[in-house]
Amino acid sequence: MTEEMQVREFLKTNYLFSDDGKIGDEESLMDKGILDSTGVLEFVGFLEKTFGFTVQDEELVPENLDSIRHAAAFVRRKRLGDPAATGA
Repeated sequence: MTEEMQVREFLKTNYLFSDDGKIGDEESLMDKGILDSTGVLEFVGFLEKTFGFTVQDEELVPENLDSIRHAAAFVRRKRLGDPAATGA
């Protein structure tokens, strides 16, 4: 299962309560009201537990977490140990 699929499944299971449960890969999770500040912390906990890394405070930026595509790319960078994973 790809990173995008895992992220989408987590969001669908935990945050998308509509009948279709659809969100585009590029859509802002915050702007669409899918994640709020508490939801971001839960999302980070899911990423850390599922993919086996720690998200640093400086990595908590929209460029890393505010869409399915951004989150999946962030996961791939973190798993490769890329110091540019912070998005800063």
